[in-house]
Amino acid sequence: MAKSAQKDDKQIIRIFDTTLRDGEQAPGNSMNIEEKLRLAKQLQKLNVDVIEAGFPIASEGDFEAVKKVAQTIKGPQIAGLCRSSEKDIDRAWEALKHAGEKGRIHTFIATSDIHMKYKLKMEPGKVLEDAVKAVRRARSYTPNVEFSCEDAVRTRLPFLVEVVEAVIDAGATTVNIPDTVGYTIPFEYFNIIKHLKDNVRNIDKAVISVHCHNDLGLSVANSIAAIQAGAGQVECTINGIGERAGNCSLEEFVMILKTRADILPFRCNVATEQLTPASRLLSTITGIAVQPNKAIVGANAFAHEAGIHQHGVLMEKSTYEIMTPDSVGLKENALVLGKHSGRHAFKKRLIELGHDLNDEDLNKAFDKFKSLADLKKEVFDEDLEALIAEEVMRPAEKYKLDHITVTCGSFAVATATVQLEIDGEPVRTAELGDGPVDATLKAIKKLTKTKGRLLQYNVGSITGGTDAQGEVTVKVSDGDKTVSGRGSSTDIIEASAKAYINALNRLHYQKGKFIESL
Repeated sequence: MAKSAQKDDKQIIRIFDTTLRDGEQAPGNSMNIEEKLRLAKQLQKLNVDVIEAGFPIASEGDFEAVKKVAQTIKGPQIAGLCRSSEKDIDRAWEALKHAGEKGRIHTFIATSDIHMKYKLKMEPGKVLEDAVKAVRRARSYTPNVEFSCEDAVRTRLPFLVEVVEAVIDAGATTVNIPDTVGYTIPFEYFNIIKHLKDNVRNIDKAVISVHCHNDLGLSVANSIAAIQAGAGQVECTINGIGERAGNCSLEEFVMILKTRADILPFRCNVATEQLTPASRLLSTITGIAVQPNKAIVGANAFAHEAGIHQHGVLMEKSTYEIMTPDSVGLKENALVLGKHSGRHAFKKRLIELGHDLNDEDLNKAFDKFKSLADLKKEVFDEDLEALIAEEVMRPAEKYKLDHITVTCGSFAVATATVQLEIDGEPVRTAELGDGPVDATLKAIKKLTKTKGRLLQYNVGSITGGTDAQGEVTVKVSDGDKTVSGRGSSTDIIEASAKAYINALNRLHYQKGKFIESL
């Protein structure tokens, strides 16, 4: 086995986080400006090297989000994605200029035969010309320019070499070789990166970046292969979210470098103790939970049920744990607060969980915490996460739940009477249903006149005990928009109503957010 290199001898791999851009593009993951900013602040704590904040020309909302992140975040570079057109590039810099020298223009064009023929309807010579023009245009604003060869792994190698060499000559300081469709496998990707290192004349003037999708479940493995071949930047997302099957998972890639330092001569600057808070914050914002068996941040990642495993861990943790829970920011799920706890302790615990609230949001959350503490003897971290999702991270509310009255029984048809506020005006109706939840959601749908379709409904207990909060997550679609909603309460009917209304508010926000792509 190779000896572990000293820390200073290891190559530093840049971590480029695209949760706010590629991650947000997946159905149900959309975030408003304030949610993006809150997550960006956590990424700052995580100490990633680059935050890709959005696609500025895609919408007014995306532009404002990139601008806000560029104005606010200190430390990481802030990138904005743009196509290889002057209009896109100009718009990107208009948002990114607020980050000064930390602003990065990230421009791209497809280079594979299949994309050039069917999507772009362009000849290779024209693609090459546009790529060079785009980099030169971006370079007129900033020396911090990244260029991506979309669908690089299905690009003919001689043409890929030609494009990479040309854009570096034009001024690109980072060149991304993405596996856009999650098609490659590790040894093939290694050979592509090595081929570029060996055959691009000016490759020493730029950092090779990789951006792997997970369609075949190989995004992390491919990223490891790429850095072994010479890549210096890895593009990834929290919880591996992203288009289709997602992206390279940041927490998995980072912990591989840390855990296998014995044979991998690489390191990164990520504060790994912030991984679990980042994961939980993202789940709270999007309403999409991490599967229990998810590596690093899943609920079962450090759980041991088998007797032989439990015995081994009790004797010596390293028998079955290859990393410590503390190393990824995981704390004991013990009782943290109760009804006698004060504001200072409440704020401190929220910060430990990744929620640094302003005074207004803190006061609102503390009031709700006190009400919850009166209902429950014990308040756990999971309760606090649900409380923040419920009371602080809600989108702007067009629809607001006032109250619900439900009657049901073995020999009675379930009836729900629901009163909402819509744009501040009270409205009320009653509906029959196949059970109390069905009746409640039917009443809400009638009042809101929504055409949204309920695709998914999940209910679970946040913690144990009969006084536990119930948590409901739903997925609702309307046309080409799909969103998730989340609600919690000690009353499961109320939690269902809150989740459905949360989703409808997100749909309303999404409809108002996007303008036609230019």
